[in-house]
Amino acid sequence: MGVKRNVKMPDHHNKKRFLNLPKYPGGSNAYREFIAANLVYPQAALDAGVEGTVIIEFDILDNGIVQNQRVMKGIGYGCDEEALRLVGLLRYEKVKNRGVRVKMSTKTNINFRLPAGVRINYAVASQDSPAKNNEPGQDKPAPVTYEYTISF
Repeated sequence: MGVKRNVKMPDHHNKKRFLNLPKYPGGSNAYREFIAANLVYPQAALDAGVEGTVIIEFDILDNGIVQNQRVMKGIGYGCDEEALRLVGLLRYEKVKNRGVRVKMSTKTNINFRLPAGVRINYAVASQDSPAKNNEPGQDKPAPVTYEYTISF
């Protein structure tokens, strides 16, 4: 039977990576700024008052190019397509790994929040029941319309 020994590895050994992975230039703050600056809220989503988060999964090649974008969770109204377009615009830093080609898969959330000041108007029309004693020639009551405005 072999002898077990407790061998402590130097601290720098645990931090060593064998493969470099693509990173977004400027880090997470630059990434968020890029998304905010390039996001175009779809008109259909604005008209319907749709908000939510689209989850996109995509691959990043070692040359920094994004490919194979796919929607993991969508919200519709054009937001899914806009999130795919936006992720397709991303460019990551190129990496070198001594001849080893790297393809990294990752996910990101693209948040759609209605801009401040957006108004959503709803109009609901209801027809009151006609009067029981309607005589010929008497007009029926006009429909009642209720309008609601919701501001964000």
